[in-house]
Parts: sequence; C-alpha cells; structure tokens
Amino acid sequence: MSSNVSMGCKIENKTTLRVLLVEDNGADLELILDELGRSFAITSEVVQTAAEFRQRVKAMVPDVVLADYNLVHWRGTEALTILREEDLDIPLILVSGVLGDVIAVDCIKLGITDYVLKDSLGRLPVAVRAALQDKKLRQERRQAQEELRQKVEELSRSNRDLEQFAYVASHHLQEPLRVVTANTQLLAQRYRGRLDEQADKYIDHALDGVGRMHGLIQDLLAFSRYAWQEAALRSTDCNEAVAQAMKNLPAAILESGATIKYEGLPRLMANGSQLRQVFQALIGNAIRFRSPEAPVVEISAEKQGAEWMLSVADNGIGISTEHAEDIFAIFHRLHAPTEYPGNGIGLSICKKIVERHGGNIAATSRAGGGTIFKFTLPALPA
Repeated sequence: MSSNVSMGCKIENKTTLRVLLVEDNGADLELILDELGRSFAITSEVVQTAAEFRQRVKAMVPDVVLADYNLVHWRGTEALTILREEDLDIPLILVSGVLGDVIAVDCIKLGITDYVLKDSLGRLPVAVRAALQDKKLRQERRQAQEELRQKVEELSRSNRDLEQFAYVASHHLQEPLRVVTANTQLLAQRYRGRLDEQADKYIDHALDGVGRMHGLIQDLLAFSRYAWQEAALRSTDCNEAVAQAMKNLPAAILESGATIKYEGLPRLMANGSQLRQVFQALIGNAIRFRSPEAPVVEISAEKQGAEWMLSVADNGIGISTEHAEDIFAIFHRLHAPTEYPGNGIGLSICKKIVERHGGNIAATSRAGGGTIFKFTLPALPA
C-alpha cells in the first residue's frame, strides 16, 4: 500500500519538490524527509511494492524518486526498469544503508542517477539538485533536437516542393517557347535583309535569346528530374558506365584527341543510367575546359570501408581553390559563354545524383595542372 507524507504548505524561498520514496523503514523515511525539508518544500508519497510504484509514479509524476536498495519484496533498482517501461525521464537516487563499491558502480552503469548512504544524508539535497539539473539539461537537449528535426523536415519538404515545381514549370514552359521560337524563325526567314541593318540585328538577338532560353529550360528540366526522382540502386559495373559515357561523346573525343584511361573499376550499388550521366558530365567537362595539350582523363577507384571513392582526373585548365565549391551550384559559371559553351548545369546534376546515392562529391586542383573530381558511392553488400 502507499502512504502520503506532507511537509505542510510551501515554505517561502524554497523550491517545491515532488518526491516518490521507495522505503519500508519508518525511521529512515523520517530522517530522509527531515533532511530534504531543510532545502525544499516537499510533497511526497511512499510505496513499498513494485505494483504500488508503477501505479503512483504514473499518477504523481514526481520530480525525483528516492529508493532503498534492499526492500522486503524487491530491490530499488527495479524501479528503474519500470520508469523505462513507462517512458518516464525521472531521476532515481538510491538511498541505502550499505552499498559496496562494486554494487554502486553496477548501479550507475544500469542508469541510476546517484546514490547516497543513509549515514551521509547531508549530501542528499546536493544529489537531488544535481539530478534535477541533469534532467533539465536533457529536456533542453531533447527539445533542441526535436526543433532541429522539425526544421530539417520542413527544409527537406520545401526542397522537394521546389524541385517538383521546377520540373513542372520547366516542362510547361516548353510549349510557349516553341511558339516564340517558331514565330521568330519565320520572322527571320521572311524579313531578314528586307528591312534595315538594325532590324536584322534585332532578329538575330531574338533568335539567340530563344535559343539560350531553350537550352536553359532543357537543363532545368534535366536537373529537376534528377532532383526529385529517387535512384533505384543495383549492382552496377563502373567500367560499363564509363564505356557508355564515351559512346555518347564520340565527336568531342575525336575532335579533341582526348585519351580516357580506366580499367579494373569496381561493381558497386548505383543507378546505372545516372552513374553514366556523372561520368559523361565529368569527361565532357575535361574536354571542354582543356589546356592547349590534348585532354587526358584518368578514372580510378579506391575502397573505403562500406563505399568506393571514385576519382576522375584531367590535365585541363584547373580550378582555383576559392571556386572549388561554387562550380556545383546550378547555373553557376566561371567563364563567359563566349569562352566556353554550356549553362553550368552538368556539375549540379552530378552533385544531385551522387547525393541521391548517399555520397559526396568534391573538386580539387591537380599537381602539375588540371582538376580531380572525387565522389563516393556505396559498395556492394558483403
């Protein structure tokens, strides 16, 4: 059975403390409450069995539990199991007459907050304050983690919405752009050379503008497609992915005299078509941003725990350290379109694909000139 023990009304300047005591010795109980009463305004209840404890701890929800180690029918440490079963974060302090060092260490390992010997009850208020402070810190930490989780979830949802919007918007923009393109081309066919020189410039500017707009929309459509579609991962041969990428770049490779070196690349977990897209973009970049020498691209791999680190190194114009992260931003260009063609979308797609696979991608300068792109992908399950 349970019993109630009250220390009267709240004493001014003392913190109110709800205590649930697991104790079967009346004299010890009185000494414990007397010691706590010097520092706190106490509201307390006393239980002696596990059933009583389970019932009262849910109804009372105390600030702290004080339990004797040895009782007639059970041990105070069993209260910790009940607290966990009921999902209650309540400090449990053992108040015992005898508690050897080995037992004390074992109790702390179990999760007991602290222990106080009955012949040293003067330390009890200090132990209670420390336990309450620890509980407050845990609650604040959990609250901060929950707020962070919610923010991350909101940000992730917002990103998904934006990515899907970009896909839908770029898809629907194609039809009106086709109308503008067609009419601009008709205007050029019928009136170029029939008006003055300035009019011909306006026509050329219009044709150039719709051409660039068409390229931007196509690139945005490609980026958003990779952004919001999940990658179906399966065992994939990197050698085949590189070979397919090269088949899609025959003109660029032939014209530049590029050499692509790769062999012995691993099988790993990836989406085959998306991995091919990554290799194609990186090889294409190496050819586009080449130095006066013929491009040489070297592709290698290194096992690192549960993933593979793949490297694509070239001997091109290189990249400065301050721009090593900027190049992965969508539509970010380091050079004017007249110097190098493209809209700055390829590396953004690479980053999105690699991240969808659970990996990371980065670029660093290569000793002697050129750039090394390194990205990680998951290895095959053991």
